[in-house]
Amino acid sequence: MEDLIAKAATLLEALPYIQRFSGATFVVKYGGSFMDSDDPAVRGGVARDIVFLEAVEINPVVVHGGGKAITRAMEKAGLQAKFVQGQRVTDAAAVGVVERVLSGEINPEVVGMINAIGGMAKGFSGTEIFRCRKLWLEGPGGEKVDPGFVGEVTGVNTGPLLECIERGITPVISPTARGEDGDIYNCNADIAAAQAAIALRARRLVFMSDVPGLMRDPKDPATVISHLRTGDVAELKGSGIIDKGMIPKVDSAVAAIRAGVEKVSFVDGRVNHSVLLEIFTDAGVGTEVVL
Repeated sequence: MEDLIAKAATLLEALPYIQRFSGATFVVKYGGSFMDSDDPAVRGGVARDIVFLEAVEINPVVVHGGGKAITRAMEKAGLQAKFVQGQRVTDAAAVGVVERVLSGEINPEVVGMINAIGGMAKGFSGTEIFRCRKLWLEGPGGEKVDPGFVGEVTGVNTGPLLECIERGITPVISPTARGEDGDIYNCNADIAAAQAAIALRARRLVFMSDVPGLMRDPKDPATVISHLRTGDVAELKGSGIIDKGMIPKVDSAVAAIRAGVEKVSFVDGRVNHSVLLEIFTDAGVGTEVVL
């Protein structure tokens, strides 16, 4: 009986959040090493969370990554993976592999997991949704460094996404984009998700990865920063707490918050139902970023 009462208490804790967010749009960036797990329960855990959001009349939009799968596919094709300042160097041969893996393999798999457990999802290649400009990097001497077909998302075609939302369907989008020159570009999934959240006027943006959140000491999960204000970001960058792969995540979070997204969360995708725990419980998990 006590277990049943505890379950009822959990539902009641979630109730005000369900009421508050009914009809809202949430963007979820789905990425991290847990996507490569051999355990279907781990890979499919996010799908169950997405279907729950659908069931309580929240409108999820998913942008997924897939970096490790791309690296494996490139190796099979005899292409060497190279990175500059955290960006994958993407030549003409590599960008074809990127689009095939992200849009032709991972995207249908995510859609299939959602649909298999009673949800409704539709996949989109990012080239249908995102527009971008070519990204140039800056070398140590201030010189321009060309990473190839790597783009920075500058626009979002919201029409197909809004049509899905209107019909109760979850859009699932790969992080590629069409450039100003008509070519396909590989884009950072965090930035793509943030731009989607801004364009759709989403209430929440959730970044899933394989770390517990933003940590003061990357080696110590106990140092997770549970609450971060945008005004504190510059200091954390200066001290090196925000660096490397966290920079685009945090910069994207700040841009989304300043554009009107209420809250951005960094959660650990390895934790079962981390999306639901962050959204529907008083304590939450991971790091929340607010204005």
